[in-house]
Amino acid sequence: MTARQPTDRPEQASDEPPAHSPDPAFETAPTPLGPEARGVDVIAHFVRRLPLGPGVYRMLDGDGEVLYVGKARSLKKRVTSYTRLQGQSNRILRMILATASMEFVTTRTETEALLLEANLIKRLRPRFNVLLRDDKSFPYILVTGDHEAPALVKHRGARRRKGSYFGPFASAGAVNRTINALQKAFLVRNCTDSYYANRSRPCLLYQIKRCAGPCTGEISPEDYAGLVAEAKAFLSGRSQMVKKELAQQMEQASEALDFERAAVYRDRLAALSHVQSHQGINPQTVEEADVFAVHQEGGQTCIQVFFFRTGQNWGNYAQFPRADKSLGEAEVLESFLAQFYDDKPAPRLLLLSHDIAERELLAAALSERAGHKVEVAIPRRGEKRELVEHAATNAREALGRRLAETSSQARLLKGVAEVFDLPAAPRRIEVYDNSHIMGTNAVGGMIVAGLEGFAKAHYRKFNIKSEDLVPGDDYGMMREVLTRRFSRLLKEHGDARPTFAAATPAPGDPDTAAPDDAAAEGAASEARDPTVLPPWPDLVLIDGGQGQLTAARETLAALGLDDVPLVGIAKGPDRDAGREKFFMPGRASFMLPERDPVLYFVQRLRDEAHRFAIGSHRARRKKDITRSPLDEIAGIGPSRKRALLRHFGTAKAVSKAGMDDLMAVEGISEAVARTIYDHFHE
Repeated sequence: MTARQPTDRPEQASDEPPAHSPDPAFETAPTPLGPEARGVDVIAHFVRRLPLGPGVYRMLDGDGEVLYVGKARSLKKRVTSYTRLQGQSNRILRMILATASMEFVTTRTETEALLLEANLIKRLRPRFNVLLRDDKSFPYILVTGDHEAPALVKHRGARRRKGSYFGPFASAGAVNRTINALQKAFLVRNCTDSYYANRSRPCLLYQIKRCAGPCTGEISPEDYAGLVAEAKAFLSGRSQMVKKELAQQMEQASEALDFERAAVYRDRLAALSHVQSHQGINPQTVEEADVFAVHQEGGQTCIQVFFFRTGQNWGNYAQFPRADKSLGEAEVLESFLAQFYDDKPAPRLLLLSHDIAERELLAAALSERAGHKVEVAIPRRGEKRELVEHAATNAREALGRRLAETSSQARLLKGVAEVFDLPAAPRRIEVYDNSHIMGTNAVGGMIVAGLEGFAKAHYRKFNIKSEDLVPGDDYGMMREVLTRRFSRLLKEHGDARPTFAAATPAPGDPDTAAPDDAAAEGAASEARDPTVLPPWPDLVLIDGGQGQLTAARETLAALGLDDVPLVGIAKGPDRDAGREKFFMPGRASFMLPERDPVLYFVQRLRDEAHRFAIGSHRARRKKDITRSPLDEIAGIGPSRKRALLRHFGTAKAVSKAGMDDLMAVEGISEAVARTIYDHFHE
């Protein structure tokens, strides 16, 4: 076993340390306790050499998997607390008894430790920490700053492009609606730079008064810059000032009897009013804030987030973090906040429904990260309290809907187990389908479903690579897909497939259980937790009849996997939905009653697999259609390709050109011209 302890030697704590963190210091030191050592003895061994300063610690199991990541004001004091089993919750007991090694990182301050802890939790996803289930990247509105005529575009991901960013928005739909209204109000373009550069006359957006037409000089650069400045002012919170100026300009145009120009200002004012009136709550006293409310019920937690910027509601978002049932609402919210702002800027105000233990520390850490003061408050009265209560209502309703959906899904999975003779309700169902046109651009698709519905993060597509396949050989495609999928599964997870038993409560009070009982119960509880998707499927559905099923069974048998439950789904006569026939090894084919809920559920799974596979196929086909013959020539990059097409017009004309004509193109030397000529005249 190895452990890492602080020294003066710098070394990175992870492959991607956060920008706010110093280079953490590590030391690798062997532990003399032996490879089988676990629990308090291992932790006590590390305590002796720990400093009293702040830092981050990781607890690892015997396989080197991270169990827990935590931060401490004093590493020595915090880790020492884990050497005492009395008074610990069942969750902490299980974590201590599974610990085989530890790693430590020292930091200069506790705020740096908090930020590093959040980064490591998101990257390593330890099973004893509170985890964000869906760490989505939120969309922003970007007013570009790297072009003579700035554009108003939707942006998601790293903010590397030069320009002004406004957000976050809760969804892409909220961004699209806002951009659509802002185009009417400010006439700022949203086309790509390449489209802009190739216009010879105004596009349709100019005709319907959604763009001022800077591409063809319909508006002067100075006047267009004024429109962009107004759009930035509106998005920055100065909406009343912008509306007042537009109203004054409308009145001036009207007094000058320029009614056409006055009508333009009238339409722009109407568009701005539309933006503000269709956003639900628009607070009068809150300019910039994120509002968080948490609600727990049925062993699950929902955190509702509302984004308010420039005095406008930019949408709300519900998150369902994975957390141990022993953690209270405030504890889950506290861990959630640090992870939530790990990769996004915090506003100047955070409004919370529950007070958290380290509110001041969180505010200091977020302020350090954002570069401006961030206040974390729990409002008690007034409009801010009303915002929090509204978010709490949404959290309660969202969790209620989720619990109802989960209950319905659980009943369907139980029905699936009964229909297909499974020992228990499946936690992970995988469905496979292929898509191609006469064997071209063949793609295999795998979708995954569990207790919480479709798990799109686990979907996979397989570009069919085998050159030995006869075009259109569906059986061969299925063999390739399953071989690649299950070979990788064996390589990454081995053949350790725990038997999935129905969840039953363990006897006794878990909080007063003995340490050994707590560890055993914890392992069993995690193994049967229906909300956690295991790596191995409990049921595999194949879109196809007996032939596809036979191919799948032979493929898995060749890998030594004879016990994976397989079901083939054949479309009914005339491909009628509701008349599907099911095939299983060692069992006669059968059909389900037309109104059976399990039949509808399987149809949904099959249709989702078909949608995913055909969507992947279309994307690949579209890419092939847009591919140019010039892309296949070695040494012809984007610049030379543009030069050739600009000179000859089409790739076909390039293929017919002679050596002298090719050499006449700027940037094409004799050697490159010879390469191009030989490519088309082999």
